[in-house]
Formats: sequence, structure tokens, C-alpha cells
Amino acid sequence: MKTIKLSLMAMSIATVLTTVPASAASRDHIDIVGSSTVYPFATVVAETYGKKTGNKTPKIESTGSGGGMKLFCAGAGIDTPDITNASRRIKMSEFKKCQKNGVKDIVEVQIGFDGIAIANAKSAPEFKLTRKDIFMALAKEVPGKEAGKLIANPYKTWKDVNPSLPATKIEVLGPPPTSGTRDAFAELALEGGCKKFDWIKQIKSDSKAAKKAGDKAKAKELKHKYKAICHTIREDGAYIEAGENDNLIVEKLTKNPVALGVFGFSFLDQNADKIKGASVDGVAVTFDTVADGSYPVSRPLFFYVKKAHVGKVPGIKEYIAEFTNEEAWGDDGYLTEKGLIPLSKEKREEIAKNAKDLVPLDLKAE
Repeated sequence: MKTIKLSLMAMSIATVLTTVPASAASRDHIDIVGSSTVYPFATVVAETYGKKTGNKTPKIESTGSGGGMKLFCAGAGIDTPDITNASRRIKMSEFKKCQKNGVKDIVEVQIGFDGIAIANAKSAPEFKLTRKDIFMALAKEVPGKEAGKLIANPYKTWKDVNPSLPATKIEVLGPPPTSGTRDAFAELALEGGCKKFDWIKQIKSDSKAAKKAGDKAKAKELKHKYKAICHTIREDGAYIEAGENDNLIVEKLTKNPVALGVFGFSFLDQNADKIKGASVDGVAVTFDTVADGSYPVSRPLFFYVKKAHVGKVPGIKEYIAEFTNEEAWGDDGYLTEKGLIPLSKEKREEIAKNAKDLVPLDLKAE
């Protein structure tokens, strides 16, 4: 008799559990990870969203773009993040990993632009850099006197790189490999200088030609070789990984006037009383030069949403709506005051509509 009663009890408990609404078993707050550059913008939006809706303020963790993508793409379960911020576009390898792990419908939201500043303390010498200077100062290997040959980076001071630069030690504080800022800096600044050497630029052209000819193995080999030359940063102390906390880099620059730092324009803008930005290829890093594309080291900013979590975690649609609201990301929005460089009005309207409709990203179609 006891056995029957226990069985009936077990069945009753199972019935109750299976009839509990999915929302009751979900989180009561949005979980966000990713870029340290997007973090301050997302934090302001999260706080505004919380006040307006009465919902719990989203939990945001600054993990870096790469770290955020890793967590985001780990799976579609409720124990994984709903949103990841990124200071670069999602890579095809990350997109494929997401798909493989069941994260099928990803909504991409580009929020604006940001410039990558190379800055130093107000009291330090002024720097007028070129992308070639940046590459020659920070690449692990650089072209030597013999044509087509690389040598271990021998430069100790900025004057060694370019006689017009200060005779100060090359010491640059910057983000780690998990950071989207690091990815963008390597692609826009280092590679931008690397391509000034015709024989290196030719490697990329040869890779494209091999791909077009159907020789995928050769194309891949050349592409890897080109990227290794242009994106690999020296490891002898000239470049110092300073973590994902850009505010910490600003603090260190004020204490060390010899050093330069690499971070998003918004941090330069917010700390203009302590630090100043170097010009790159003759263009100063300002709100206007980043917005019009004339500053050569600028990049788009994004966040990515798991469509499958909408409806399971309360408030995701409302959070997206707040971020894509003209009062937030518009020309005179509160995010612009924080240093975000806005998209054009037409582009904002297009992205806001796609975000509202939760249109999934399809990289294969592009």
C-alpha cells in the first residue's frame, strides 16, 4: 500500500513540475557579457531600462568580445548569456560554433561607431603617428634591410622607428587577445601599417588569387602567413597587456608619462582632463573624424541577442527597444554624451526595425 501511495505521490510531483510555466523556471533578469568598450554604453541602457520598466536591471559582465562570444556560443540553455556585446563583428568561426552548439537564431544589432585611441598623459610629449610607425614599433617581426626578409623587432625607442618621434622608450599598454579592441587594433592599425610594404601586401593578393583559382590549401597558407606578419604583437615588454579594464589603463598613463595606451575613443573623451590622443596619419581622433570615417583606426560596435531566449527571460525585447531608441543612440541621445558615435538616421531606422522584428543574422547570405 505504501508503495502505491509513494508512486502516486511521485506521479503528482512529476505532473506539477511538468505543468510549471517555462517562464517560472527561467531567470528574472537579463544576462549580458562581452566587450569592455560596449560595457559603459550597455550599463547606462540597462539602468534606464530598469527604471522605465520596473524590471530587474540586467547583469552585465565585461569579459572582452572574444570571451563574451565564447560564453554566448556555448549553448542555447537558460544557463548561458542572453546577449553579448562586441567591439567588432562576430567572426565566421564564432558564428559556426554558435550554430553547432544550438544557438541557431542570432540577432545582430550595430549600435554605432568607436575610434581606437592611442593616447598618453597630458604632461607627456605629443605624438603624431602613422600606421606604419605603429606596426614598426609593435610588430613581433618587421622588414629588415634585405628585401622580403623579416627580422625580430629591434626598436627600443619611438625615435628608432621614426626620427620625427620622441626619443622615449616604446611602452604601450593595451588590451589582451580576448578583447575586440585588440582585434580591431591589429586589423586597422598594425595591418594598416603592414600593408605599406608592397611585398607583404602581395602575400594577401596572392592568397586571393589562389582562392579564386580553386587552390584552397595555398590560399589558406598564404592568408595565415600574411596575418601572422601583420597581426602578431611583440612579446618583449614593449607591449604590455593591461587587461579588459580600460579605466585602469587611463590610471596607469597618468602615473607613467612615458607610456602610451590603446583603448576606445569614449574613454579618451571621458578622461580628456588627464590624457590626450595621438593623431594617426595626420588625423586627430575626435568625435567628428570617427563619425565621418576620416580617422583611420575606427570600428563598428555591436550586441548580439539569442532569439530563443526572448520570451523565456523577461525584458529582452524591452531592452533592445531602449538601446535602439532615439533618446539613447540618436544624434543627441544619452549614449552620444557618453562617447558613442551614432550611425546615420537611415541606418538607425533600418537596424531598429530588424532588431524589433528579431530578424536573425545570416552570414552565409552576405
